[in-house]
Amino acid sequence: MTTTSATPSGVNRARVGVQRFGTFLSGMIMPNIAAFIAWGFITMLFIAVGWLGQWHPVADLLGGFGNADAVGWQGAMTALAKAPDGTTFLQYVGLVGPMVTYLLPLLIANTGGRMVYGERGGVVASIATMGVIVGTDIPMFLGAMIMGPLAGLLTKWMDRIWDGKIRPGFEMLVNNFSAGILGMLLAIVGFFGFGPVMLGISAVLGTVVAWLVSIHLLPIVSIIVEPAKVLFLNNAINHGVFTPLGIEQATNVGKSILFLIEANPGPGLGLLLAFTFFGIGEAKASAPGAIIIHFFGGIHEIYFPYALSKPMTVLALIAGGATGVTTNMILGGGLAFPAAPGSIIAVTAAALSPAAGGIGNLLIVYLSVLLAATVTFLIAGVILRASRKRDLAAEADTFGAAIAQTEANKGKSSAAMDALRASTAGAASATAPVATDRRISRIVFACDAGMGSSAMGASVLRNKIKKAGVEGIEVTNRAIANLDGTEDLIVTQQQLTDRAKARNGDAIHVSVDNFMNAPQYDEVVEMVRRQSDGDA
Repeated sequence: MTTTSATPSGVNRARVGVQRFGTFLSGMIMPNIAAFIAWGFITMLFIAVGWLGQWHPVADLLGGFGNADAVGWQGAMTALAKAPDGTTFLQYVGLVGPMVTYLLPLLIANTGGRMVYGERGGVVASIATMGVIVGTDIPMFLGAMIMGPLAGLLTKWMDRIWDGKIRPGFEMLVNNFSAGILGMLLAIVGFFGFGPVMLGISAVLGTVVAWLVSIHLLPIVSIIVEPAKVLFLNNAINHGVFTPLGIEQATNVGKSILFLIEANPGPGLGLLLAFTFFGIGEAKASAPGAIIIHFFGGIHEIYFPYALSKPMTVLALIAGGATGVTTNMILGGGLAFPAAPGSIIAVTAAALSPAAGGIGNLLIVYLSVLLAATVTFLIAGVILRASRKRDLAAEADTFGAAIAQTEANKGKSSAAMDALRASTAGAASATAPVATDRRISRIVFACDAGMGSSAMGASVLRNKIKKAGVEGIEVTNRAIANLDGTEDLIVTQQQLTDRAKARNGDAIHVSVDNFMNAPQYDEVVEMVRRQSDGDA
């Protein structure tokens, strides 16, 4: 059950490196998704064209529109605005503008600084990013994602200069003044130098997206996005790249197609439907349940093993993804804020916003989901049907064939693949637990973001341990980047195990292919049960 592997090949090291970088980017966004959603709902309700936009004067106050003198609410938070004729008047500031201009970028910067150098790095990162924000006239998400970690890193390097050299009693004085002075200097640099540079970069990226749309080439992005998702780069792509660009676009025009390039649940739905109707064995049996988790729960990771079991089906995902993007591009569909997780429920809420176009936009988005699912289903169905007879004739499940192919590609076997092969043969319950002297009291499920799929797996194992009558075992989930060495047993998906080992090499590592239905869970339960019986 513990995973052992040879020295990673250059390809594996490159893959892990890309995953780690992508996870770092998404790690600045994911913890703050609730703030993005809050901003989205406030926008949906209180802007001038929002659902409650006619509810004066409260909507004017919260939405940040309207003339304060006109409605007579003089005590409201206001700012001077200039009319076309050159006269000035008081206008509400509201929540929408300040949140997207200040709150969201500062949250991202603080998170990035904390990831590099804890609370101290987060504080300096926030100060520095304020200079970037004020030095530009657009929401500085990209600037925050660069300045935040950079400020945290510079703070870390600064502290090393006089580490151990401060006289006793002066530590707090030096630490506070040094962080404050560094933050001030970085804020000034951000205002005069970094901000304008990021403004130019944002303009170039926006121009590239607009150019791809104008020449109808945006769908080709699916050629990169869909395979990258299956390699567990979904959070990095969506929240590390598309979300910052999409927020800027949505601020200007009310919605963005970029929120739907990765988050569209249509391709995954089509693939799982194809396995439901045309798959065999374990894949066919588990696909219907996976549909519920994927489509309504928004956990896209659930369909990745199915694509890996038949790599040719990635072509179906690419075609489906491109179809969804094309539909939204031609008809003007988009979301007002990020759909996280990528559930049809979250997509509906973000598409229904009046700023995005209301019911009309929602129908376009639904059409993009439907067409993406249909195209993926048809192509994946053809692929599965073409190999069905061969798999049955060889008395092999599609999952079993995928295991052999995966081992051939990697050049080595693994305990995870052996356990998965046993599960497809119906022998999962016969596997014996691995003997270990390590006392297990803390089990952690780890994935890229520490949410979604890992939370789902932790819930499954937690229930199994509870049914076995074992107490005193903590089962939680967290991001791989947040593993701190206190874990006794770490469960990860096979592609992410190397990264988890790098964070905590002393723990027992369990690789699984599917967090929902892994035979290794029974081994873990048996292990902790025996430990519990030994204490009795």
